Amino acid sequence: MNASALHPAGEPSPWNVPNALTVLRILMVPLFGWMLLAHPDEAGWRWATTAVFVLAMATDFVDGHIARSRQLITSFGKLMDPIADKALTGMAFIGLSIVGELWWWVTIVILVREWGITVMRFFILKYGVMAANRGGKLKTMTQSAALVLYLMPLPLIVDELSVGSAVDVISWIVMAAAFLLTVLTGLDYVREAFRMRTAYRAAQPAGE
Repeated sequence: MNASALHPAGEPSPWNVPNALTVLRILMVPLFGWMLLAHPDEAGWRWATTAVFVLAMATDFVDGHIARSRQLITSFGKLMDPIADKALTGMAFIGLSIVGELWWWVTIVILVREWGITVMRFFILKYGVMAANRGGKLKTMTQSAALVLYLMPLPLIVDELSVGSAVDVISWIVMAAAFLLTVLTGLDYVREAFRMRTAYRAAQPAGE
């Protein structure tokens, strides 16, 4: 990877608070994964696991707000922030499928899209850094909401109230919305990558 692509001349240093929060989010992934897989059927642990997930996702909002308000947006942050999000949500999807609470085909389709776009970002670095767009942010928010609903031990609590099926329906509606947004925004990123590649080539001197 070209280091200058991650820290072009004139932009803020990557050594800043927003990027530190992004790295922290990545470091929280193995902790979250262990908590989910080691104690999937214990309500107390599931609440704690959900709290860790929510806290980690909250750092995404905080680092973005600080970066924008203090002019600390860097190429490193543009690239690593989506990767941190995908590592955390990816662990949640995989973990939920391992414990039998989410169909594997949903997890596979979502992860193929997520990591496929991430790999594509690396390949097009020579054309520029492709930051997350509004659709991507909405997708991440919807995925997060769906995952929180699945992570919370609500069925263990509401079954006694005879409303467990209603909770399942709500969870699936939100997950279906997240699935649809994931696929559609993936196609949009592919279109944007082709646009960047075309624009880059058109800007090159003839004969290069």
